[in-house]
Amino acid sequence: MKVLIADDHELIRRGLSGLLRDHFGDVQIKDVADAREALEVLDEEEWDLALVDINMPGRSGLELLKDLRRLKPTLPVLVVSAHTEEDFALRALKLGAAGYVSKQSASDVLVGAVKKVLAGGRHVSPAVAEKLAQAAAEGWSGTPQENLSHRELQVLQMIARGKTIKEIAAELALSEKTIATYRSRISEKLGLSTNVEITRFALQHNLVD
Repeated sequence: MKVLIADDHELIRRGLSGLLRDHFGDVQIKDVADAREALEVLDEEEWDLALVDINMPGRSGLELLKDLRRLKPTLPVLVVSAHTEEDFALRALKLGAAGYVSKQSASDVLVGAVKKVLAGGRHVSPAVAEKLAQAAAEGWSGTPQENLSHRELQVLQMIARGKTIKEIAAELALSEKTIATYRSRISEKLGLSTNVEITRFALQHNLVD
C-alpha cells in the first residue's frame, strides 16, 4: 500500500506513519509538509490513499483536496484535521473527500476509516451523517461559515491569526486588492465589520487552532 501524507507538523506525520505501519504492515509512505510538495510528488507513484490536513502554509488542505480530485479522481482522500468534524467535515465531503477524521479521535477510528475508504466506502460519523441529511433537505443553506467560498474561509482564518491584508496577499500570491475583495465578501456574508469581530467569530466557531 502506498500512502501520501500531507501535514505541516512533523510529529503528526510521524505518528500517522507509525500508526499505518503498525496496522497495515508493509506500507510505503511519502510525507510532505504542504500542498505544493504534495502536488510535486503526486505523479511519482500510483498512490492508494492520501491523508490530508486542512491548515497548512500556502494552499490549504481543502484547496489541495480540490487539486487531488481533479488530477487523481480515483485517489481516495481522507482528511485528518485538528478541527472537529462539525466544523469542516461537510465542506470536505462536498469537495470529494472519502472521509473526515478529527485528530482528537482514537487511533482505532482512523484505522477503521482507512480500511473503509480503501474498500471503496466513505467514512462519516453519525453527527456528520445527520448534517448531510440536513444539507439534502430543501431550503437548508448550512451554517454561516459554510456559505463562504474556500478562499474566503482561508482569508478569514488568516485575518483571525492577526495577518494583515498585505501579509495575506504575499502568502497566497494574490494582489492586495483581491484580498480586500475577499475581506469585503466575508463581512457581507457574515455581517461582521471589523477584524476583531471576524477574529471573535473564528474563535467561537473553532475555525482557527
